[in-house]
Amino acid sequence: MNRNERDMLASFVSQRMELGENEWYLPKEQLMSSLADEKRPKPVSSGPVSGSSAGTVRQAETCASSSFDEEHIASKKSLDDLNAAVCGCKRCALGSTRTNFVFGAGNPDAGIMFIGEAPGADEDAQGVPFVGRAGKLLTRMIEAMKLTRDEVYIGNILKCRPPNNRDPKPEEIEMCEPILLKQIEIIKPAVICALGRISGQTLLRTKATLGSLRGSIHDYHGVKFIVTYHPAALLRNPNWKKPAWEDLKLVRREFDGMEL
Repeated sequence: MNRNERDMLASFVSQRMELGENEWYLPKEQLMSSLADEKRPKPVSSGPVSGSSAGTVRQAETCASSSFDEEHIASKKSLDDLNAAVCGCKRCALGSTRTNFVFGAGNPDAGIMFIGEAPGADEDAQGVPFVGRAGKLLTRMIEAMKLTRDEVYIGNILKCRPPNNRDPKPEEIEMCEPILLKQIEIIKPAVICALGRISGQTLLRTKATLGSLRGSIHDYHGVKFIVTYHPAALLRNPNWKKPAWEDLKLVRREFDGMEL
């Protein structure tokens, strides 16, 4: 298996895991070829580090502190300062299993903020939220709203990937939500769009169905809050794209009055 094939396989596996599938089978010949490749010595690069590896190095260099309290979070005035203060977090078990702390990305003065539940495999590898298949769909959804990813802010409730993309546990949410609340306080979005049932239920402290949460304007700590489908759900069921579009039109309308 050459490098190109391995990259394609890795991408395929991460996509299937994002959709909740955890088992795959490879022909014996392909598996043996892959193992043989892995045993060969890897070249050592003396050049600059880039991409996800650079993100890992930067986090290792700047995220030494693994503990902090709510007062420490409250004292931060910018997203950069907040990220630097919390990116070494080990307050729950996920801090020991993650590859990268996924703080969030986008415009620090965004009028619209999208919030998912937790990073997936691609996000954990790169340290950036929504970069896999679901992330690419989210980008297209944002562009359909006549915006770009650079104009909005995208984050998750949890900043570390749960193993096998399982649902967040209550104690993990308890540790991470103060960071999210501080992000919202700094950004001051006009509208928050929760991506998926778990994000909507968790932040609104409700067990209401996604169907009953959609189509309404809720309140989350004084900010207009709209719930829609997670992009990964839209990949599984394209029939939900039309109602999701209605949700996004509502988000844009509540943000600045634009009718899409």
